[in-house]
Amino acid sequence: MNIHENLQKAKYLLEESDALFITAGAGMGVDSGLPDFRGVQGFWRAYPKARELGLHFEEMANPKWFNTNPKLAWAFYGHRLHLYRDTVPHEGFKKLLRLSNTKKYGAYVFTSNVDGQFQKAGFSEAQIMECHGSIHHLQCCDNCQHKIWSADEICIEIDEGFEAREPLPNCPDCGVKARPNILMFGDFVWEYARTDAQRDRLVTWMDNIEREGAKLAIVEIGAGTAVPTVRNTSKQSAQRFDVPLIRINPRESLGADIELPMGALEALIQIV
Repeated sequence: MNIHENLQKAKYLLEESDALFITAGAGMGVDSGLPDFRGVQGFWRAYPKARELGLHFEEMANPKWFNTNPKLAWAFYGHRLHLYRDTVPHEGFKKLLRLSNTKKYGAYVFTSNVDGQFQKAGFSEAQIMECHGSIHHLQCCDNCQHKIWSADEICIEIDEGFEAREPLPNCPDCGVKARPNILMFGDFVWEYARTDAQRDRLVTWMDNIEREGAKLAIVEIGAGTAVPTVRNTSKQSAQRFDVPLIRINPRESLGADIELPMGALEALIQIV
């Protein structure tokens, strides 16, 4: 594999395309200073309380805690909410946004990230699908009325023992605890209406690209194999449109037509 050649191929594909499909996993935000929770040690470094309790990310990111220990649940998600609010998206986001604004058919983002960084960087809500939901929106823990509302007004205070202080967010309809509108592990009450609407818009956009015979470029950034939703979407889309897949990933770039074993920011600076 010649990285220089692959960089040039990727740059050409992005420049010559009529539309841009951006797929992104946790690695997209690492250069902004966000943790990717890669491996249990990485997660425990970010959350020492989880180490103390012997909890892995998959165990911590479970809706049961909102029923059994809501102060712990909201300490975890409240910390992440404020972290994402305070984070400034790196320059790679802006480069992708500027590039997408030059395309006849624009761009669409498909991401497993719940951090809202693409919106913060200037991408429109109408051109993003968050397949696992968003930490910036809330729902009832019982999903009593199938409603989703903004988390903009909430502020979670966390004490030294890594517990959220009362009052915690409640459902305005039934009064039980509220939770982020995020698809968690072992989650049977996630309200998916918002993500379904995003999916419908993506399908409409894709169908139009296909109908118009437009040249689509697909760039996948920071998506690992542990939860392969993003990688599967990238691959299926590349097969549908018979176009090369550009994969940016410092550790897991194999399996794409154009493999770039680099971090998101470094690669985007060179190809966009």
